[in-house]
Amino acid sequence: MPLDPQVQRYLEEQAAMGGPVAGKAPVAELRARQRAQRVMLVEDRQIPGPADLIPVRLYVPPGRAPLPALVWFHGGGWVVGDLDTTDSLCRVLAEWTGCLVVSVNYRHAPEHPFPAAVDDAYAATCWVAKEGAAIGADTARIAVGGASAGGNLAAAVALKAKRSGSPALVFQYLVYPVTDGSLGHPSIETNGSGYGLSRDGMSWYWDQYVPDKSRRSDPLASPLHADDVSGLPPALVFTAEYDPLCDEGEAYAERLRQAGVSVRLQRYEGMIHGFLSNATEFDQAKVALMDSAAALKAVFRGGER
Repeated sequence: MPLDPQVQRYLEEQAAMGGPVAGKAPVAELRARQRAQRVMLVEDRQIPGPADLIPVRLYVPPGRAPLPALVWFHGGGWVVGDLDTTDSLCRVLAEWTGCLVVSVNYRHAPEHPFPAAVDDAYAATCWVAKEGAAIGADTARIAVGGASAGGNLAAAVALKAKRSGSPALVFQYLVYPVTDGSLGHPSIETNGSGYGLSRDGMSWYWDQYVPDKSRRSDPLASPLHADDVSGLPPALVFTAEYDPLCDEGEAYAERLRQAGVSVRLQRYEGMIHGFLSNATEFDQAKVALMDSAAALKAVFRGGER
């Protein structure tokens, strides 16, 4: 049988990383490389926020600073989730991409409703842009990303950065993002029960995050409602076929495309909401992680100085 596609992709990723080769490099260099591949600095910090200190976790993979940076926002409907629930995913992204990952534990609803989470997410991104040199980040190569509610925040940060004129972002990585508080897309109904995340559950999350329904059309809450999305950074948008959020994620990708933004939309057939965090269970999650690493590395390589 032919080489498994996952193995082929793995070999290509390893080749792209480069490094000393057995038989062509000194033994000491090979040993140093092996040790370096196993070392990742993980550090918890608290950074200034608009209301209080914001907990963040830095993942610094081996490599020569300054490294490109991905500011990551966890999922959980703006209500649950924290630095620990997204820890394994951030480790994989840092290791496979070779970028510094800054995971942000923004304020949660219902204690802190909209726009608290957006304000924290934006403040953390600005902090990375300002303090990049101190943490080993290349401030010319900053991307934002997140899953579900975190994807919503990443899109909102990109919109706010465009509106404010800073910080400059090179990419947005949106994993099954929430983009529309109307709950009016077909997949909300067709995939609304029996696939993990439900329509009722999503409605409850919105009630916690933006209890005033008249505010749900604010673009920073529902990026799909933005009047103008032109000039936003290039995007990678992942959706899952059996996710209630599938249609709104794809609708946002189409909005970006129509506005002239470079966007790649990838739907993972047969998958459900949250699948990316289950690489031990789903082969397609492994493929999606490799796709993510390849896309991020390509963007970051393009911005190298």
